[in-house]
Amino acid sequence: MYRSHNCGELRMEHVGQVITLAGWVAKRRDFGAMTFVDLRDRYGITQLSFNEAYNQDLLNMARGLGREFVIQITGTVTERSNKNPKIPTGDVEIIVESMNILNTSLTPPFTIEEETDGGDDIRMQYRYLDLRRDNVRQNLILRHQVAKHVRQYLDHLNFIEVETPVLIKSTPEGARDFVVPSRMNPGQFYALPQSPQTFKQLLMVSGFDRYYQIVKCFRDEDLRADRQPEFTQIDCEMSFVEQEDILNLYEGMIQHLFKEVKGVDIGTLPRMTFDEAMANYGNDKPDIRFEMTFKYLTDLVKGKGFPVFDAAECVLAICADNCASYTRKQLDELTEWVKRPQIGAKGLVYVFCNADGTYKSSVDKFYSQEDLKAWAEKCGAKAGDLLLLLSGNTAQVRKQMSELRLEMGQRLGYRDKSVFKALWVIDFPLLEQDEESGRWHAMHHPFTSPKPEDMDKLETDPGAIRANAYDMVINGVEVGGGSIRIHDKVLQGKMFKVLGFSEDEARYQFGFLMNAFEYGAPPHGGIAFGFDRLCSLFGGADGIRDFIAFPKNNQGRDMMIDAPSNLDQKQLDELSIGLKS
Repeated sequence: MYRSHNCGELRMEHVGQVITLAGWVAKRRDFGAMTFVDLRDRYGITQLSFNEAYNQDLLNMARGLGREFVIQITGTVTERSNKNPKIPTGDVEIIVESMNILNTSLTPPFTIEEETDGGDDIRMQYRYLDLRRDNVRQNLILRHQVAKHVRQYLDHLNFIEVETPVLIKSTPEGARDFVVPSRMNPGQFYALPQSPQTFKQLLMVSGFDRYYQIVKCFRDEDLRADRQPEFTQIDCEMSFVEQEDILNLYEGMIQHLFKEVKGVDIGTLPRMTFDEAMANYGNDKPDIRFEMTFKYLTDLVKGKGFPVFDAAECVLAICADNCASYTRKQLDELTEWVKRPQIGAKGLVYVFCNADGTYKSSVDKFYSQEDLKAWAEKCGAKAGDLLLLLSGNTAQVRKQMSELRLEMGQRLGYRDKSVFKALWVIDFPLLEQDEESGRWHAMHHPFTSPKPEDMDKLETDPGAIRANAYDMVINGVEVGGGSIRIHDKVLQGKMFKVLGFSEDEARYQFGFLMNAFEYGAPPHGGIAFGFDRLCSLFGGADGIRDFIAFPKNNQGRDMMIDAPSNLDQKQLDELSIGLKS
């Protein structure tokens, strides 16, 4: 056998035992008559000791070892004289009695350590080496743990895991599809699924009742830290359920995951309507780890001769606790921050709430102490706090203030990655209207059911309809979203009509689903969680890439295998695709 133990399990109780290990050379340290080697495998690191007093030939052999050589050793476990409390095996070492070099290695292009000297591109090019680093490996072990506990929870509740097709039909809704040419059907294309949405609804028509799948999905979108061209969803659907059933079941799942994976009791998830989220936080995925909610000062600030506020549709403020000590330089820097194109504010107004009960603002010329006191009282500010104000169009200024709130939360240390706050956001608008074309678009997808009490507005007032939809948000990140689905053919037809589909278009794109609804579709609903995002939250990371074994870079390229790549003309001809010059 290659090994009797792994490199992470030896302890003091093993002292005196003769064991065999196999792994990679992480480090070698030469000291006169002795050489020490750190041997690494997936489970940990064990120190090997080579001493000329025991075996000169073995010592010479050890001094020829390079980093990442693969070796097998046999030796006796002994207590270390200089113990290493930083690793679990740090109380022992192996006095090596025999060694076999299983494979040599080139010198790696970066150090395979937690604090590596390799940049992103080089680590992605040699991802198989990057995966040897313990912190990266632990991310994938965490991912495995999350998947395992998801399956345990859902299996216990009678869910069935069903695989759905990867080669499907392209649809015009949502993000851009990745398309796959069909050799046997020249000029025609499959699409890779953005979601198994229609298939899981068909499974409900089939009577499967409770379905889930940890499934790959694909979207041809511009990339960022939390987005990859291929990603993984925890995809779920249930029959004979209402919104309350789904919220309770998946709240239980997230509580289960936090308890089992993180050892954290996340508690009961509060619920917030979309309108409340937008009014108080300026976005539909609020970070509730800290307060600093919006205060509306519009009525208090108008009519005082300050033209910026007088002309504004909305004036918003947030209160930054204990920030009245901010210097002019800090405030100027913050003003420039909100004026960046990504934020787009024209400027920033501030008010110091001084310790002596007075107020100092950047607009003292227009507002009295009584005016500023009224602002502070409206914001619940105390002595030592700082008010920050933005103004403009309501939708625009909410968005700007949302970014400023998050930035201040970050600067003040309120966005602690070890603290987890989750909530449900409910009662989304069903539809949103394109300003240029005037066409309505589904805010989630065209199979989302309206709230029962808003059903009569579908043809008369589409913009006022609330969706029977819900999102789960953790620490300001949307990790899951879903809805109760339309299961009635007539209602689905009306929905397609509102979205601008002709009957022929609806039949061409979704005829299979419409036909299925003719055969007794049950009431049903579901949810999908961003599995990669969930793992990165558990791991305390901002991006998802290190929680994916072989990710793409920000240009959508796999640096390791050099994909995407060109096809030769013969392959293109077989696929009936011609190259354009």
